[in-house]
Amino acid sequence: MNIMKLFFACAFAIAIAPATQATGQVQTNVPDPVPGAKPATVEHIKVHCAALEGNLEGDAVDRDVIVFLPPGYANDKKRRYPVVYALHGYSIGAEQWTHEIHVPQTIEGAFATGAQEMIVVLPDSKTIYNGSMYSSSVTTGDFEKFIWHDVVAYIDAHYRTIPNRTSRGLVGHSMGGYGASRIGMKHPDVFGALYVMSPCCMSSMVGGGPGTADQIKERAIASERKVAAAKSPAELAAQSPGFASAQYATAAAWAPNPKNPPLYFDLPTKDGVLQPDIVAKYTANSPLAFVDQYIGNLKQYRAISMDVGDQDGLRFDATKLHTILDNYGIANSFEIYSGTHVSAVADRFQNHVLPFFSKNLCFTADCR
Repeated sequence: MNIMKLFFACAFAIAIAPATQATGQVQTNVPDPVPGAKPATVEHIKVHCAALEGNLEGDAVDRDVIVFLPPGYANDKKRRYPVVYALHGYSIGAEQWTHEIHVPQTIEGAFATGAQEMIVVLPDSKTIYNGSMYSSSVTTGDFEKFIWHDVVAYIDAHYRTIPNRTSRGLVGHSMGGYGASRIGMKHPDVFGALYVMSPCCMSSMVGGGPGTADQIKERAIASERKVAAAKSPAELAAQSPGFASAQYATAAAWAPNPKNPPLYFDLPTKDGVLQPDIVAKYTANSPLAFVDQYIGNLKQYRAISMDVGDQDGLRFDATKLHTILDNYGIANSFEIYSGTHVSAVADRFQNHVLPFFSKNLCFTADCR
């Protein structure tokens, strides 16, 4: 292994595919509206999340959450519904996620073409560095628990849900796909069906990034200098707009250090050279590294599905995860479809994700 080639490649994996979308080179293909589709009700709410209290970055504890109630929700006051929790990717929050997957149109289209009605919830997990990685960190706060506990508990308390695991689904795209796999592996007691879309960061990803070894080392040193000079997370974030903050998002999530103010994280390099103890922390947060610990949990799911585009560099690690599940005899569906990282996400959400949950969630209160 050439240590000079090892630099922040997980941050590159987060950033590379969506970056083309930001420049307009890649567009999401949107399904045509379905004639006669009934409108869903959209509610924008705030959820106070105890799991995020005291986070050292100072990120918001009261989080935006967008709730989509099915067309029939207002008519039958006694009817209860399953819930699908949909996790957004890096650099976007819940509001931007609605535009990427074109909800409520795609939700309404799914119901109009045969999917059973359910509640869809989009929690916002964007941080000062543009992404929480849905991880548990003293620096960012416990975004894992924010999803599996705080948001779920709030939705069950305030909406007519079917409050058991077999009636809850978890899905996410890109960083959200990472979050869905990470949280899904740990919490089959909360969720009953799992859909992973184009997941990033499945492996430790140390060993990538463009350029020569010297160029990679120079960039690492430049990042170290920027971090050393920053007086606050807000200052560092302002100096690193968009995807430039990905390396800091991953460090805050996976290498927190409460004794290292004012940013409270450690970078994986020192003088441009990787530090094995910090790299080990990154690796420990990689689903391909820890999936073997959660095989029993994964076997509890009613159904697991995963998809990724054939032009998406993330397809290789997604295929590895699928192969591991197959090797353990865990039933799962896997599709490599024609498309880039983002080109088909709205179509997939309407015509694959919601029908999957329609088939595999429980729609009656007596399910187990």
